[in-house]
Amino acid sequence: MSVLEAKPKLKRSDLIWTLIGLSAVVLSGFLLYRELRNISLDQIKGSLEAISLMNWLLAAAATLGAYWALAWYDRIAVAHLGKKIPWRFITLCSFTTYALAHNIGASVFSGAVVRYRAYRSKGLTPQEIGILIVFCSFTFALGTLLASGCVLIAQPDLIHRVANITPLVSVVIGSVLLSLVGLYVLGSWRQFEPWTLGKLHVEYPRLPIVSRQLLAGPLELLCAAAIIYFALPADNHPGYLVVLGVFLASFSLALLSHAPGGLGVLEVTFLAAMPEIPAADVLAALIVFRVFYLLLPFALSLLVVLGFEWSQWKEKQQGGNLPS
Repeated sequence: MSVLEAKPKLKRSDLIWTLIGLSAVVLSGFLLYRELRNISLDQIKGSLEAISLMNWLLAAAATLGAYWALAWYDRIAVAHLGKKIPWRFITLCSFTTYALAHNIGASVFSGAVVRYRAYRSKGLTPQEIGILIVFCSFTFALGTLLASGCVLIAQPDLIHRVANITPLVSVVIGSVLLSLVGLYVLGSWRQFEPWTLGKLHVEYPRLPIVSRQLLAGPLELLCAAAIIYFALPADNHPGYLVVLGVFLASFSLALLSHAPGGLGVLEVTFLAAMPEIPAADVLAALIVFRVFYLLLPFALSLLVVLGFEWSQWKEKQQGGNLPS
């Protein structure tokens, strides 16, 4: 993959998507209020306290797995570019990028600019950074298609929880999604001709790179959904596949809405899709998800950004003090 855009710039479309995100938050907040107006804080507190220590630890481990998979996105992209960058640097860069993007929203500032600053310090050109950004986004999209297709075919009845669609249509949709993934793999294997969409020039990666994408993409989603799975109560638990299916639907809606952190969107979707579980327990599980997957990484990412900028400033100061 290659891209002809030199450097991330803030465009009018970014402002429009920000407004859409805020509108989605307001609408979701209103719907959420209607769902939760009869639930007290004591009920939510009780649901949180009911989560066992083992399940807290498992949810934390799932969070580490999700962010490890996200770091793998960047590492695969760097390998696609034929570059060698230390794994520790890639991990910190990826962690910071996604922690900010998940909380601020899918914006140029929170994603592309952070990677641009970091990878420029390692000698990557603006064009190479553009390729890396597109490649990581595509790996996520590929993982979503693969995971969603498998869930829709494995348990077609799940579609009833989020949409009024028959199981047969669910299987058809799942088959189409998996066919798209298969076409991408075929294009890589047979090395189809590259295609151009606007400023984007897409070439099929090597097959070993694609195989890693097919592992890393779904892994991040599986681990993220597992955080909620471990935080839900054992009574009336619908099972992991149901949690994964609802998570994929809600997370996709959150991304489409551009709501920061999917605020309100995740809650409304999960509450509607899991009527068999008390609303307080569902909300408690989503609080655990937000703390582990969003808030704690966000706080840590700010420290990483400050540390990186401080090190860059010191290097410039030392470089300016060198004798000529």
